[in-house]
Amino acid sequence: MTDPNAIQPSELDQLPDRDPEETAEWQASLDAVTAAAGPHRAAYLMRRTLERAEGAGVALPKLLETDYVNTIPTAAEPAVDGDEALEQRITAWNRWNAAAMVTRGSKYGVGGHIATFASAAWLYETGFNHFFRGKEGDGSGDQLYIQGHASPGIYARAFLDGRISEEQLDNFRREAGGNGLPSYPHPRRLPWLWEFPTVSMGLGPISAIYQARFNRYLTSRGIKDVSDSHVWAFLGDGEMDEPESTTALTLAAREQLDNLTFVVNCNLQRLDGPVRANFKIVQELEAQFRGAGWNVIKTLWGTAWDELFQLDTTGALVRRLREVPDAQVQTYQTRDAAYIREDFFGKDPALAEMAKLLSDDKILECFHFSRGGHESRKVYAAYKAALSHKGAPTVILAQTVKGHTLGEGFASKNANHQMKKLTVDEFKAMRDRLELPIPDSRFVDGVVPYAHPGADSPEVRYLQERRAALGGPAPARRVHPVAPLPQPAEKAFTAFDKGSGSQNVATTMAFVRLVKDLVRDKETGKRWVPIVPDEARTFGMESLFPSLGIYSPMGQTYEPVDRDQLMYYKEAKNGQIFNEGITEAGAMAEFIAASTSYSTHGETMIPFYIYYSMFGWQRTGDQMWQLGDQLGRGFLVGATAGRTTLTGEGLQHADGHSPVIAATNPAALTYDPAFAYEVAVIVKEGLRRMFGEAKPDEDQNVFYYLTVYNEPLPQPAKPQVAGVDEGIVKGLYRFNTAESAGLSPAANAPRIQLLGSGTAIHWALKAQRLLAEEWGVSADVWSATSWTELRRDAMEADEALLRGEDRTPYVRQALQGAEGPVLAVSDYMRQVPDQIAQWVEQDYTSLGADGFGLSDTREAARRHFGVDAESIVVAALAQLARRGEVKATAVKEAREKYGL
Repeated sequence: MTDPNAIQPSELDQLPDRDPEETAEWQASLDAVTAAAGPHRAAYLMRRTLERAEGAGVALPKLLETDYVNTIPTAAEPAVDGDEALEQRITAWNRWNAAAMVTRGSKYGVGGHIATFASAAWLYETGFNHFFRGKEGDGSGDQLYIQGHASPGIYARAFLDGRISEEQLDNFRREAGGNGLPSYPHPRRLPWLWEFPTVSMGLGPISAIYQARFNRYLTSRGIKDVSDSHVWAFLGDGEMDEPESTTALTLAAREQLDNLTFVVNCNLQRLDGPVRANFKIVQELEAQFRGAGWNVIKTLWGTAWDELFQLDTTGALVRRLREVPDAQVQTYQTRDAAYIREDFFGKDPALAEMAKLLSDDKILECFHFSRGGHESRKVYAAYKAALSHKGAPTVILAQTVKGHTLGEGFASKNANHQMKKLTVDEFKAMRDRLELPIPDSRFVDGVVPYAHPGADSPEVRYLQERRAALGGPAPARRVHPVAPLPQPAEKAFTAFDKGSGSQNVATTMAFVRLVKDLVRDKETGKRWVPIVPDEARTFGMESLFPSLGIYSPMGQTYEPVDRDQLMYYKEAKNGQIFNEGITEAGAMAEFIAASTSYSTHGETMIPFYIYYSMFGWQRTGDQMWQLGDQLGRGFLVGATAGRTTLTGEGLQHADGHSPVIAATNPAALTYDPAFAYEVAVIVKEGLRRMFGEAKPDEDQNVFYYLTVYNEPLPQPAKPQVAGVDEGIVKGLYRFNTAESAGLSPAANAPRIQLLGSGTAIHWALKAQRLLAEEWGVSADVWSATSWTELRRDAMEADEALLRGEDRTPYVRQALQGAEGPVLAVSDYMRQVPDQIAQWVEQDYTSLGADGFGLSDTREAARRHFGVDAESIVVAALAQLARRGEVKATAVKEAREKYGL
């Protein structure tokens, strides 16, 4: 593996050496120490020498940094394999149309971003012409994470390529009519083009890392050889402040993901101003990535700087570049040559002498225009070096100017992120600057025109030929036709139909048992991807370790401490389990990669990610939206669920709200099953819908969120009545009546309907008995497996009515004819069961665990929140008393009896 901290010879080539003989003597001394005393002694002396230099005030780069120069000098750049002049013209057309698209859209007030793509145009164009492999060749092609704010430039290139029409360009950010373009990369909105949603910022970097890792996983497990796929992530330097951007850097280096390249567009600006006004973001990122074990390539200066570096015989230029803060570099971009002479060159006598040799035009060329990220040769060299580096991921730090080529009104201005349009005169100046053949006559009524050289022009032919040679258009999303996965054997799903007898079983354990059976299935077992964030033993999954193995690209290079035990900790190169460590964000990124493998690689995988429910939607909800945007499919399992079931852990672990957050995501099907057999029915249905034979009117691009509990309880047998499975899937069915439960109050006894979800149904069943035996009330108990699906069905019924269709919501159909009022209860805040209130014809009220959690026994916590069986009884009596069906005094008596 190449040492990413080593200073490459190519970097040293750019530094002046006034006394090569002396340098050779120092090097010879180091060689002699190494030969005589060994490398460790040599390293010790080097560290001591560096410490002395630092103490003496000698200006040296930090050990994790190199000087503020290009990693690859001009002399070492390979020749570009292509027609640079044609690529220059293609880039000019793309710059024009990207700016025109956003400017034309501004009249509708929909916004857009111009300056980002202007700075990054060559970073993309070089990749499209020479490096990014498409999906029509062998394998899966490359995976491209496009910087969200650069999307206008990607649309402009697709327009040049004939993949997007002028009408679509004119509908940028106006999608309601069905022929528009989304603001940012959104697979759900433009599924033939975009693969990966990269806004919110910060999610692209971590997703790219775990995508590269998942590619290795597929290859190692023999699912599909995707070793030729390369993951490219285009990021902003300001975006790197997001914690998700850097949280998994060490993982990428540790697992030697040389199939991954980050390209950080270092235009030194974020949305409101400089990224590091008083510092240098490139140097900071270099140290961060080198420290994490990455290969770092800096592409900072264009060829115009070569003359300056050749004149720098004292090293003064390199020192000055290292010390000037980013905000001052930005200022140079906007000032005249006289200011730069005084402020930059005038700080050092040697530089002042150098400046006398430079014309004003030369100074302005260097400081206004010449950046490494704006020259195809520089970018080409960096990309080629990145692909050839083995043993570690690579980051390319490419310096650019935000708003490059858009004119003085845009370039490096703090406000350019919010600037949405150019004037006609600015467009004409830009046209002249880019040398585009667009006559003034095309500017009709002050409207800037789109421009295209023609479908048979040299530019378009070249563009299409280059893409054909690289495997087809890019970016592109493809869903290759794959056969639906066969349904696993029925035996796995019916294991709990007879109940658990005298054994207490938590639904968390029931889910794990089900998965253990499903992964043994000969047809589909290998496609399961278990993901867990360092809590496998909490969820009872340690039994899967020796049978499935934990994925590690290194295998197991040690003897595990528990090797003599049946359920020992087994890592393997072809392991099936992802044990992610303490990173819910990493686990979600892995889940997203696995859940979209059907599209990215044409291989259907079945991921399930099991975690403390409190640390899912609350902690990584943004990634769950990303999952929906990316059309992912799989099972999210919120274990140790509920506000009162996790004894002793208290407020920070007590989830009383995840179903509320999940309900806001249109792609999430949220279930709160009470019994083991319900879990089995829901998983079976999820496998059919997402991976099997979906019905014509079903959207397969959904994911399931199941909440399961760690409270061991008796698991009843599945009721042998018609419609149970349908009710479980749709969200509600009657579990029993007072009569079927063996409770026989008087024939004319008041009746109430108790709806419970998850573990709360056990409290409802106890309340059913208390109501019958102590208060003469008949209660029917219903299992509400999904309040959210009931609500969605009801809303669809409301929408149907607006279209003139007569449709009754399922919840109303199910409860039709049920006598008495309805009382709903769950281990969540009341807002969860209240989702269905407006569609229930009976009197409706609810109980829930609102507020903050607390540490105590389950019984005490439930009494505290007023959701235990006795509290349900009092609430039921209160409902009936309001209706005049029981005496008002019964409510007071019950409160006193139960000590409420």
